[in-house]
Amino acid sequence: MTEYFKPIPFTLWAEDKQAFADALGGSFRETGFAVISKHPIPQSVIQENLRATKAFFALSEAEKMQYDGRAGGGQRGYTAFGTENAKGKAEADQKEFWHTGRALPADSPYRATMAETPAVKDVAEFDAATHAMYDAMDLFGRQLLRAVALHLGLDEAWFEDKVNVGNSILRLLHYPPQMNPPPEGSVRAGAHEDINVITLLLGAEEAGLQAKHRSGVWLSVSPPPDSLVINCGDMLQRLTGGVLPSTTHRVINPSPERAKFPRFSTPFFLHFNQDFLIEALPGCLAEGGKAEPPITAEGYLMERLREIGLVKA
Repeated sequence: MTEYFKPIPFTLWAEDKQAFADALGGSFRETGFAVISKHPIPQSVIQENLRATKAFFALSEAEKMQYDGRAGGGQRGYTAFGTENAKGKAEADQKEFWHTGRALPADSPYRATMAETPAVKDVAEFDAATHAMYDAMDLFGRQLLRAVALHLGLDEAWFEDKVNVGNSILRLLHYPPQMNPPPEGSVRAGAHEDINVITLLLGAEEAGLQAKHRSGVWLSVSPPPDSLVINCGDMLQRLTGGVLPSTTHRVINPSPERAKFPRFSTPFFLHFNQDFLIEALPGCLAEGGKAEPPITAEGYLMERLREIGLVKA
């Protein structure tokens, strides 16, 4: 079988930008996913965030529910176990999660639609650790978009003023142990596509992530230690007319011998600025991409949040 998800070292960017851009873009075109090794996110930031994550999810349900984010469509704070479902799927995912959003200046025009992240008083290091992780992922995501721009034949900085104050989200995910069989038809995360531009995912300690190749085959995504999984979201797919596909992926239930172990993972969903109008790039249409009606990033996000049950219609 073709070798998919071969790690692309980020050190190549400093040596040959176009070579890195084409390796990243080529992987995206084939599977919608890529694995990046030798990334610049400090291990200390990753470890502090993981410690804070585990400490938060170890709190009692009552303590976690102090930060309930359902009133804001789950975009900030805590979303309880069994709340979110994949688009078109009735069964709830077997997970709980936390969302940290962008810290905005007091005079930001985006404050009306981008809520503040609640401070967590129950875990002393939580706020500092999660915001440090957010900033590191945000910076690296914008660097990766420079490579995407080059691959698409755009100016390297094309994305910069379109994502610099985007409604990006750091998600702390906890899939609890499955001491009893889960409800029939449910999995840790049902088959879905991401809403955003690109997703940066820190590898989990436990397996389970799978991506659906265009051939219909489910491929296990098992990155080596100290690497990141990157995937295209629906917004990038729409921008490129499908040239860079947003691939269906899922997290399957653990094998019986691993069911007693929890699974933690940390995706960062990089979004466009809310007022950015998403419409297909002319270069991608010339390649055979298909245009969809223009829509703002905020309008598209709200449309999708209704579809996955986080915002009620």
